[in-house]
Amino acid sequence: MPTSPAAPTSDAPAPPIVYGAPPAAVPGQQLPGPFLGRPEAQALPADQQFHPGPFCRFCGSVPAVPASIRGHQGILVVMRFLKLTGPFCRTCGIAAHRNMTAKSLVEGWWGIASFVINPLTMLVNLPQRWKISRLAPPVPGAPGRPMDPGKPLYRRIAVLGFLVPLLVVGAIAFMAGRDADFADTGDCLHNSGTRAAPDVTVVDCGDPDADYRLLGKISDTTDPQACDIYPGTTAVYYKEYRSTRYVLCLVKLGGPAPSTGTAPLSS
Repeated sequence: MPTSPAAPTSDAPAPPIVYGAPPAAVPGQQLPGPFLGRPEAQALPADQQFHPGPFCRFCGSVPAVPASIRGHQGILVVMRFLKLTGPFCRTCGIAAHRNMTAKSLVEGWWGIASFVINPLTMLVNLPQRWKISRLAPPVPGAPGRPMDPGKPLYRRIAVLGFLVPLLVVGAIAFMAGRDADFADTGDCLHNSGTRAAPDVTVVDCGDPDADYRLLGKISDTTDPQACDIYPGTTAVYYKEYRSTRYVLCLVKLGGPAPSTGTAPLSS
């Protein structure tokens, strides 16, 4: 006697729905793969039960957009160029951009050419990030879980990487000596040029190259006689460039003072 098939129990898994397949193939169009059924996907409106793609390469979500996120690593004279290619959904794309930028901020400066390449790499990523950020949030029901975007860059320790080029440039400028424009009373200066064409920079007073000590600075004039208010002045450095005009009243270090008057240094 034939038996009827067993009725499905409530514990039996729901049959998968095809999520992402349009009713019919369009010539030349790549059909996306099926999404496994999920309660949240089954609750979507009928017009969202399929999507022509593209799909996020990490979680399979839609909507997604083709994009490439780049990174850079500098290792002295060796460099590595990193690249992560989509399509990305909004969540996975933001996560990829944040992670790649954080890596570049930490590892992208340690080479000579990297000081130019690394900032350019991060700038190239901005249009890609803008394109990703314009997407709507991923539609529920994807076969995979979107990547965790993590904290915004400004809340990560890696953001301190932006200070690396500033610190290096500042250190180079400090080692090279400050320009005389920034000299303060009591500073020591060195003239690496000539009397007619001086090149005066601020140096440490313990530096063997220290030539003069600054007694005072007088702004808005180039008259060497203005230094008469500083007794002991043995040299005068004056500068006029565009709106900058000043006189530095100096005393010679480690040598005899001129026998008569002061020795002006023109600029």
